[in-house]
Amino acid sequence: MTRFIHLTDLHISHPDADDPVDKSASRDTLERVVGLINAMQPPPDFVVASGDLTNTGHAASYALVRDLLAPLQVPVVMALGNHDLRAEFHAVFETGQGDGPHFHDRVLGGLHVITLDTKVPERVAGAICEAQFADLAQALTQHAELPKLIVMHHPPRIDDSGLLWETVDLASTNRLAEALESANVAGIVSGHIHINRVHHWHGIPVCITSGLDYTVDLLEDYDLRLLEGTTMAVCDHRPSGLSISFVPLSPEQQDLGTIDHAQLLAFR
Repeated sequence: MTRFIHLTDLHISHPDADDPVDKSASRDTLERVVGLINAMQPPPDFVVASGDLTNTGHAASYALVRDLLAPLQVPVVMALGNHDLRAEFHAVFETGQGDGPHFHDRVLGGLHVITLDTKVPERVAGAICEAQFADLAQALTQHAELPKLIVMHHPPRIDDSGLLWETVDLASTNRLAEALESANVAGIVSGHIHINRVHHWHGIPVCITSGLDYTVDLLEDYDLRLLEGTTMAVCDHRPSGLSISFVPLSPEQQDLGTIDHAQLLAFR
């Protein structure tokens, strides 16, 4: 089994970033989450942070993200979202990619992890550029024996009922479906819309996690109502498929008691 942690929408701002929104809570949440992950036994194989790493793209904020993630004892895969700025990210993390899309792939925990950059400058909605589709086609030919995990900030578009800014555009969605049609894809992990959701798209499980900043009222179907609430996801990939468990981080839950391990084993 491969276990990984899905984080998204960190929205970190350095105190000197001139961000009009106070993001001290996001900084505190990320620091806490790193401690929680490091305490897991056994440890996960890796962590995914699927975009909106910062709130404004300020270089000092990326340096703070780097420093807050540095204590993690497992590898981290990062994607970029609509709030991120490519040049500043690449400079701080020394990727050598200039101001281009942050496409990359690597093998972790028995999965071939492929990261797409869905950012479109000056837009909230996402897309996948021509160059990345070429890179994706090449990546899909590698490590044929391993299931693929696709990381992308904006999820693919499911139907015409949603708002256009919530996903990558329809053209990117359709082309991605064609590209992945014959691939062994374990799942897609995304963020952006600040809700916890799992659905199947052309037979591929898509895990969207609300993230480390806020969540959205799913019962408000007219306006967008923001609510207190942060979440990470524990993702387990087995030969039978991908399982997702959402872990609420805030608001703090009340302790109602504990059933000890011996009693759990005694239940019949």
